[in-house]
Parts: sequence; C-alpha cells; structure tokens
Amino acid sequence: MRILIAEDDLGSRKFMQQFLKAYGDCDVTVDGIETVDAFLLAWDEKDPYELICLDIMMPKLDGLKALKIIRELENDKKVPDDKKVKIIMTTALNEQQTVYEAFDLGCEAFAAKPINQEKMKEVLEKLGITPRSKQ
Repeated sequence: MRILIAEDDLGSRKFMQQFLKAYGDCDVTVDGIETVDAFLLAWDEKDPYELICLDIMMPKLDGLKALKIIRELENDKKVPDDKKVKIIMTTALNEQQTVYEAFDLGCEAFAAKPINQEKMKEVLEKLGITPRSKQ
C-alpha cells in the first residue's frame, strides 16, 4: 500500500510515519501544494496513493482545499468511487463545522490530534486497511 502523509508539524509527521509504516510505504509532504503535486505524480507513475492522511492546517494550501482539489482531479480522471484514495483528515481543531465540511468534500474519516494509536487503528480497520504482513 502506498500512503501519503501531509503534515507540516515535524513531531506529528514523525509519529504518523512511524505508525503508518506498518501499513505501507509512506511518502511525506509538508504543505497543501506539495500534497496535490505528490498525488498527481503518483498517478503519472501509475502507482496512486491508497491512503492520504491530510492535516487541515497547512501552509500554502490548507487541507480542506487540497482535499477538494484531489476529489476534483479524481472526478476528472473518472476514477470509480471504490478506487478513489481514502482520505483521513487530521487536525488539532475541534470545530464541528470543519468536520462537516471535510466530510462534505469527500474525506472518509477524521482524526483529532494528538493522534490516539488505538483509535487510529480502529479507523484504519473500518476503512479496510490492515497492517501489511511481516516479510
């Protein structure tokens, strides 16, 4: 599985990378523009991301705008719903309106920071994402 972690905070980025490496190969971006660029590059390489953990508060382009662009790009490419990247929004914000907006734009799940490992495992399991087997 190919995973993109979009996170501008170094501590959160390192935690997510350490946690998610059990699930797949992780790439990292630090702002919304880089995130959209990485998403497009993965498509061009014919190896699209299966999961994106997308921070809402990022520089240059916030996570909600990046989410909207990613979903528009998938629609333009006529990606079937069952093949679209799963997106988990992450944020320290606890605003109900932001959560609603993220779901309206097409995210599958929402994780509040600091990330609770057990809750994150549950979210991933509900999305059908399981740790890769040890090789």
